[in-house]
Amino acid sequence: MPGSVVFSDPATGGYHTEGHPEAPFRVLKTAERLRAAGLAPRLPPPAREEDALRVHSGEHLRRLAEGDYHDPDTPHYPWIAKLARVSLAGALAAADNALDGTPAFSLMRPPGHHAGRERIAGFCYLNNLAAACARALDLRELKRIAILDVDVHHGDGTESIVLGDERYRFCSLHESPQYPGTGLVSRDNCRNVPLPAGTGEDEYLRRLEPALQDLLDFKPDLLAVSAGFDTFERCPIAGLRLKRGSYRKIGALLAGTKLKRFAVLEGGYAAEVPELVEEFLSGFFS
Repeated sequence: MPGSVVFSDPATGGYHTEGHPEAPFRVLKTAERLRAAGLAPRLPPPAREEDALRVHSGEHLRRLAEGDYHDPDTPHYPWIAKLARVSLAGALAAADNALDGTPAFSLMRPPGHHAGRERIAGFCYLNNLAAACARALDLRELKRIAILDVDVHHGDGTESIVLGDERYRFCSLHESPQYPGTGLVSRDNCRNVPLPAGTGEDEYLRRLEPALQDLLDFKPDLLAVSAGFDTFERCPIAGLRLKRGSYRKIGALLAGTKLKRFAVLEGGYAAEVPELVEEFLSGFFS
């Protein structure tokens, strides 16, 4: 996949709770597969505290570091603040490379799209994609960014951060009813496309195409993608029915926009995640 780059760091495999679906293999096994395919991941430059503070408060960072929060799905580990910063670094580097003309993917964990300004939830500690977009707006003098969330769960944290900010157009396609129970209606600059359990490839793509056109009509300078792979038919915690080849088609649709673009790993918990990511990138980097 020439003219493309993946950022990853094996350090982000360094936490896990037995039985928790958000497991190290998602990054480690996927990195192995991409390396074998000739797409060796790179280490990103470190993220700084100020990068996280673009979308989170200092109090949020303190609570993350000290474990002063409670979410049963999002355990505290003594080193999680450091690893969350590593995951953030991947998103920042991916955005920078996209703006320099190279499509990029951040293969990191923990994911981020459920994290709000003051909220740690849903396996997410920092909102990596939102922070990368905020820095791009601040430092690269962009006017508009389109955000597409194709995780099976509504990107509630991202929506809460960008809602009402005219520099963003946000769209989330997600299963409903499903965690976190939001994303039932569209409002202001945020479009939501709830899908019933059992939705397969044909209907998913039929709903994705107009959603993507709405983002294109916004005339963005950058397309940022929360790439979830928990829409797969064998995902253990969700009910959509996409096939392995569906992800190549989704990636190709995004590449067909010809926009500067980057994506970050969100969900995806089936054993086939490494294959699904490779399929997506085959289209996204085309």
